[in-house]
Amino acid sequence: MKKLKAFVCTLLILLLLLSGCSCKNVAKTPAQPIRVASLKGPTSIGMVKLMDDAKENKKYDVNIYASAAEISPLLINGSVDIANIPANLASVLYAKTKGAIEVLNINTLGVLYLVGTNHELHSFSELKGATIYSTGKGTTPEYCLNYLLEQNGLSPKDFTIEYKAEPTEVVAALKSNPKAVGVLPQPFVTVATKQVKDLHVLMNFTEEWTKVNKDSEPVTGVTVVRKAYLEEHPDQVAEFMKDLKDSITYVNTHVDEAATRVEAYDIIKAPIAKQAIPNCNLSYVDGKEMKEKLSGYLGVLYAQNAEAVGGAVPKDDFFYLAK
Repeated sequence: MKKLKAFVCTLLILLLLLSGCSCKNVAKTPAQPIRVASLKGPTSIGMVKLMDDAKENKKYDVNIYASAAEISPLLINGSVDIANIPANLASVLYAKTKGAIEVLNINTLGVLYLVGTNHELHSFSELKGATIYSTGKGTTPEYCLNYLLEQNGLSPKDFTIEYKAEPTEVVAALKSNPKAVGVLPQPFVTVATKQVKDLHVLMNFTEEWTKVNKDSEPVTGVTVVRKAYLEEHPDQVAEFMKDLKDSITYVNTHVDEAATRVEAYDIIKAPIAKQAIPNCNLSYVDGKEMKEKLSGYLGVLYAQNAEAVGGAVPKDDFFYLAK
């Protein structure tokens, strides 16, 4: 009987030891990478270091899209967690999702330019009657153009305005109709001036904006997050914000190296990126400054066309202010 008790005790101890070992050897479930969507253009240029680093650290799964229309449904249905999108679209999606979208930061300030081949054009009034090709129907380019025309005593009806799906289509249109003018963001301004003979910058929209409104400035791109994801993963989101800030700083201060990375992601060729980056106004603005700049810009758009921001200027919960 004593031998049986000893055997049972020994067996129990072995089972406990094995159980302890198996627990220590169970691999922890790796953290899932944050799913990030970004637009082809300045916002993705600012992300190139983050994307390169993600190949090693596996923290982010980044995909680049040609248009904001491709990204919107992904945010709504939860297929992506964080996205770089036009500033006014963020407000529209906030309204559409009943507050389920929150802005983390501004990643790009004003990048829009008016380009053309007529070196004698210096004002909007001199453009009256012209054909204007632009990208961004229903987003920043359209509303900035309309605002500046109206502030200069004109109307979109005074022009023939044709909107294209992508900046490359605007460049192609300018090639076929050199008498027209185009509204383009950097880096596509640089691309266009290389491809269309005598094409040059006629106006900087940021400068034109400040001439008629000194209390706000254009905001091109913002970084948004699904509020549900932010609430579940605040530390990962905070880490993403730091990595994004570092990436934008790197691109602005290491232009040559960044340009090579930009070409690797098939955004634009390195020589063009090298010229364009200093004019892309890549920025990282968060917190109260972000709220001030973005609310001021959205307020201007709301006064022009309420639907441009989803029917109303967003409430305070639209702006992420880290505690």
